[in-house]
Amino acid sequence: MSNDINIKMGRAKKMMLWIGMISISMTFAGLTSAFIVSSKRADWLSDFIIPNDFLISTIFIILSSLFFYLSKNKLKAKKISFSKIFLLATFASAICFVFFQFQGFNSIINQGFYFTGAESSVTTSYLYVLVVLHLAHLLAGFISLVVVYYNLSFGKYIGENRLGFELAHTFWHFLGFLWIYLFLFVKLYH
Repeated sequence: MSNDINIKMGRAKKMMLWIGMISISMTFAGLTSAFIVSSKRADWLSDFIIPNDFLISTIFIILSSLFFYLSKNKLKAKKISFSKIFLLATFASAICFVFFQFQGFNSIINQGFYFTGAESSVTTSYLYVLVVLHLAHLLAGFISLVVVYYNLSFGKYIGENRLGFELAHTFWHFLGFLWIYLFLFVKLYH
């Protein structure tokens, strides 16, 4: 009986995660649709250059997903110490991602474009909203990484009890795919 409850709880948690990710996707779909509509405005910046810092951050988010994948594989192989190392590499790559996101903002400001105020433009304001909203969701990803690392350190994911790890793993890859979509969208559409 207890096993049935655990299976049902696991399915419910996975479904809740998928509903959350779909909701987040819909939010960004709405924002990118508004981006397209707003790009027809007369004051839209057509000569604006997306800084390479955002490309570098994209590479780091891809690396973080790769490291999380390797961590999951090491966990399945019951090599906990290696799983923890790859989880730390995931975290470090994510920190680099955030660093280069802010470097990208600095590069935009150095180009003379601001996100708010009299010197702002609708183009940079949209970019700011997209990036900051993604970073807000990434904060949830960071929290899940810390929880997973803590649980991994104290043996919670021994045997088949890996649901928390798998949920964090799925969410982290979702955040990576979401950023790649946003980066390509802004880079190719703008």
